[in-house]
Amino acid sequence: MNDMPGQPDVAGPRDSGADRDPGMDRDPGTDGNPTPEGDLGVLAALGEPARRALYAYVAAQGRPVSRDEAADATGMKRATAAFHLERLAGDGLLEVGFARLSGRTGPGAGRTAKLYSRAHRQIDVSLPPRRYAVAGDILASAVEEAQRLSVPIGEAVTQAAERAGRQVAGGADLASVLASLAYEPRDTDTGVTQLANCPFHELAVRHRELVCTLNLHLLRAVLDELGVPARARLDPAAGRCCVTITPS
Repeated sequence: MNDMPGQPDVAGPRDSGADRDPGMDRDPGTDGNPTPEGDLGVLAALGEPARRALYAYVAAQGRPVSRDEAADATGMKRATAAFHLERLAGDGLLEVGFARLSGRTGPGAGRTAKLYSRAHRQIDVSLPPRRYAVAGDILASAVEEAQRLSVPIGEAVTQAAERAGRQVAGGADLASVLASLAYEPRDTDTGVTQLANCPFHELAVRHRELVCTLNLHLLRAVLDELGVPARARLDPAAGRCCVTITPS
């Protein structure tokens, strides 16, 4: 079969075909929130030349691509291409769908084919890890609130950071929250928790007072939401976050 795609007709839930693999109906690119370690693993997957060639081809098409088409374009055997495409999908680099490539519907329209397209997932890797999207959301919310309610921007940043802290703390423990925000907590002999990494480092270099205020109120809200008997305070020092956490 030569899968030369026209405009694919999306198959209904009862359609099946030889290309359908059990358990592959989910979208692998949208399962949960990727971690920095996961992003590094994804990039490592592209170190394999055949996999990298397939990903580059699929990404360049701007439409779903079949196994046959990907194999033909990269000069691979179909089984080899299928193996690497599945690995790319499993790593979240490609998304999977099923469609008829004949352009027809109903009986006699032909079987569905498994199609691959570039995942919508964004991959960001930085060492040490950063969380600029978190800061961006907080600051954007603060600007909107300051405009809507005519409050000082500093007050709006405080309130937006507190809301974000309560949201991110939901149903978690302190260690997990700090790790998810890339603070890299380190407990000292005195019981103080230092945060070895500032997730907003580049912003803090340029706008220290604003970002330190954001950090402080974000973490205070996390502690309050979790009911942790500790307090966050400004304690700037070289090589770490400006906030430390001390027992109450």
